[in-house]
Amino acid sequence: MADRILPHEPEIKGGNASAEEGQVMLDGPDGVAVAMSPEAAIATAHSLLEAAEEASDQRGAEGHPS
Repeated sequence: MADRILPHEPEIKGGNASAEEGQVMLDGPDGVAVAMSPEAAIATAHSLLEAAEEASDQRGAEGHPS
């Protein structure tokens, strides 16, 4: 399988979330800012956690061929 090239290096600093006037504000690196409803923020949090766990598993499997 050919190596995949990522378009850029992954960010190593996490974003900061806060609650303001019933919305969740996410401030990330490089000026990224997102306002979400509480429901959207919860869905995003679940999705991020699942993806992070999968990516972590992929890193661990890199040196271990199946």
